[in-house]
Amino acid sequence: MRMADDLRYEVRATGWDDPDAVGLRDAMQAEMESRYADRVAEILAAAADPERELDGTLGVEAEQVVYVGVAYAGGTAVGHVALRRYGDGVELKRMYVAPAHRGSGAATALLAAAERAARSLGASRVVLQTGDRQPDAVRLYEREGYTRIPVFPPYEWLTFSICMEKTL
Repeated sequence: MRMADDLRYEVRATGWDDPDAVGLRDAMQAEMESRYADRVAEILAAAADPERELDGTLGVEAEQVVYVGVAYAGGTAVGHVALRRYGDGVELKRMYVAPAHRGSGAATALLAAAERAARSLGASRVVLQTGDRQPDAVRLYEREGYTRIPVFPPYEWLTFSICMEKTL
């Protein structure tokens, strides 16, 4: 079910441990595990390789997060975004919109809120990593001014990675 295009979303800054934020990240995790199910063994094997120096950079720890936004529609949490520092900018993490709200402006509202937060933090750019099985996400980012860049660490071993950036 697609929501009306003129539906307004309120994006609220919150903490990493906020129950709505946690629930949305859990929903995203379940969807990504399903979408990339045939690649999970490859990912786990690569992550366990002692030659790789991943040191937790694929995951997001609460102390790394500099912004968390949750989008609400009529009091219901429907989307999530987070930022963590990355060089002279920030990295967009855990961008997710509940399926019933996709295509209705929630993702655009989340992305705009994240970019405002990045600017307020003095970031010069936003970078992100997504996957080749997320074409809707790639189209959103391209429409909002993001351009593809070479795959950056620690994602270079994820052969399906698509990395993008936007200069602020």
